Amino acid sequence: MASVTRRSVIGAALGAGAVAALAGCGDPVVWRSGRLSSDHWPGHRPRWRLALPKGSKAPPLVVVLHGRGGNADAAFDDLRLQDHVTRTGLAVASVDGGDLYWHARRSGADPGAMVTHDLLPLLRDESGYAGPLAFLGWSMGGYGSLLLASALGPRVVGAVVAESAALWTEPGASAPGAFDDREDFRAHDVFATSRTRVLTRIPVRLDCGDADPFVAANRAFARRLPSAHLTVDSGGHNAAYWRGHASAQLDWVAARLRDGRGQ
Repeated sequence: MASVTRRSVIGAALGAGAVAALAGCGDPVVWRSGRLSSDHWPGHRPRWRLALPKGSKAPPLVVVLHGRGGNADAAFDDLRLQDHVTRTGLAVASVDGGDLYWHARRSGADPGAMVTHDLLPLLRDESGYAGPLAFLGWSMGGYGSLLLASALGPRVVGAVVAESAALWTEPGASAPGAFDDREDFRAHDVFATSRTRVLTRIPVRLDCGDADPFVAANRAFARRLPSAHLTVDSGGHNAAYWRGHASAQLDWVAARLRDGRGQ
């Protein structure tokens, strides 16, 4: 079947290259993608992808943060989030984040700042959406979603889904490479009162499998943030669990962003 292609160039202030929108005649999803040039990740041009419901004006935006070992494709190739775009009316975006746990590192890389300063303005321009957005992430990206939401606050973030979030209650328990040192852990600890105080003002959903190695820390975080909705059910730390929860999670996000539309 023939496809329709639109090409545009995002301004240099957004640090993006060429953007392609590809949609088959019968495809209910409009695809856009490109690369970012970011001062917050020197030497890298991370790829981003955006799936929009065809014909929708300024659909609410969900920014997806992948887990360790993932990339911008994982949200769509592994979790199939595009399958829920038409039903929910949400635009779903993803971006390469490396294995840097979505925060500033000693190397000078800061994928979290890349998301907030470079990616979000670009996505708002591409989608036309100006209201509160949502973060959704799994494993490393679940942690990153909580971290970035706590930094941006409720005026920018209207909902957070953190599934199988890579959380640790002590610096010595964290995975190798997740933080530069104990001070880096403390600087980016989502259990910190300053961060949980912000997150109490944002709807937060936590999903974790009962066989997941992070389940104890997720339960501990839910005790720290009692306003969060925690579900622990059957499953492990894998794509089958995350894919199986995508429909309910995006329905939950859509309900919470509905009143925050930027139209």
